[in-house]
Amino acid sequence: MSRRRFVRGVGATGAAAGSIAAAGCAAAPWGGSDDDVPEGAEDYDTVISWHGGFADDESDDVKDDVREALWDAGLSKEIYVDIQQSSDSTDDVLDQYTTWLSAGRSDPDILNMDSGWTIPFIERGQLGRIDEYMSEDRIAEIEEDYFPASVDSVRDEDGNLHGLPVFVDLGLMHYRKDLVEAAGYDPDGEGWATEPPTWQEFSEAVGAAMEEDDGIENGFTFQADNYEGLSCCNFNEWITTWGGAYFGDHENLHANVGDRPITVEDEPVLDAIRMIRTFIHGSDADDTLDDFEGGISTEAVLGWNEDPSLGPYGDGRVIANRNWSYAAAMHAQDDDEDGAGFGEDHGVMPIPYAVTEDEAEYEGTGGTAAALGGWNAVPNPNSENLDAVAEVLEALMDPEFQLFVFEHPLIGNIPPRSEALEDDDAEDIPVMGRYVDSIRVAGETATARPVTSLWPDQSSATASRVHSALQGDETPEDAMSDLADDLEQLEQEAD
Repeated sequence: MSRRRFVRGVGATGAAAGSIAAAGCAAAPWGGSDDDVPEGAEDYDTVISWHGGFADDESDDVKDDVREALWDAGLSKEIYVDIQQSSDSTDDVLDQYTTWLSAGRSDPDILNMDSGWTIPFIERGQLGRIDEYMSEDRIAEIEEDYFPASVDSVRDEDGNLHGLPVFVDLGLMHYRKDLVEAAGYDPDGEGWATEPPTWQEFSEAVGAAMEEDDGIENGFTFQADNYEGLSCCNFNEWITTWGGAYFGDHENLHANVGDRPITVEDEPVLDAIRMIRTFIHGSDADDTLDDFEGGISTEAVLGWNEDPSLGPYGDGRVIANRNWSYAAAMHAQDDDEDGAGFGEDHGVMPIPYAVTEDEAEYEGTGGTAAALGGWNAVPNPNSENLDAVAEVLEALMDPEFQLFVFEHPLIGNIPPRSEALEDDDAEDIPVMGRYVDSIRVAGETATARPVTSLWPDQSSATASRVHSALQGDETPEDAMSDLADDLEQLEQEAD
């Protein structure tokens, strides 16, 4: 479920309209026929088309809000941003962009790209460098102030940037603070919002809370179906927080294909799988860990992605759920007629961990880690308006604009720079403002999936092998040995 659709569903009150006065029907100053002129754009010298931009599936009034905010952020009022709706299916959008860029189309001027599949376009040489039309100061600002994993999602192997992160989504642990407190724990006093407990402590707290409340059916739900979300996100978080990795140091996530070490057979990776098996099958089952509370998760998680895993949590039948940041907006509202809101009893913390960064062997691993989601604004290199595109990107970087997006009741996306979340106004935002500290920690510790042109095949192999190990069809050792062979074969074929 998208954030936008969620807020619409829970009855957000709507946005104040900032409508643009359309003045006459003069001939289009940018050329083309009158049929090509976006509604409301008649008086502007330049129209920049932004496919999938903010509020792309919202009303014209909301799109007007976005344009007004961009002008307030310094965009020339001679530039009109035409926000074009994209498909709800990211696969469809990916196919569409592949076709457009392969054909050399000049329109749209800006493409909204998933952070998980921007790099393959860069590797194929289909995107231009933004430092060719943006200033050194702006490039340095992106490098220094944005969440590192988000910046890496638009970077090539030589370090050049090909787009601008516009919002992030982050893996977080959502939990019922009231139920954990009833079991004798003190999340606020122990600072879980920014310093999460270890996985062992977390499992013990969940187990204790289950014993306190007969109405609770499950302790901890997450996503373990055989799909992209397992390989990119849940498994990635589990192994990273144990100090494990796909390819050793995280500098290899997007580079050194064919030469990078394959490290999925390492003990931290195996322990991460054993931990999840403990949660699902109990500590008496094979290939589990004795020091963790077992049986706190239903076997149903093996068939769940995001929404099915979140449903029982929203129904009040679960202690904790790993999900994206939008889940806080859904369940931290005050109680509603559907009983889906837990108000301030809804707790949020970064993902628990097993070893610290100092204890981990590989750079970028250990400690808490959040899987990176989110989208990038990527200029179309064939655009005839790249100077104006640069102006749009600069306006998108404005901290006030990013706060506007976060605060807007029908958009609500998380800014890609920590500074915007440190603003006092961010903490005052209803509901989500309570969780900006946790979101900031998750953003600073975000870990990306190892995206290269090989990732689609490597992701599929990973999800299949991990899912098999979690089910018990293979031991963790056998499953990761097979996965190592799969990854090695793909790496060598691409070398």
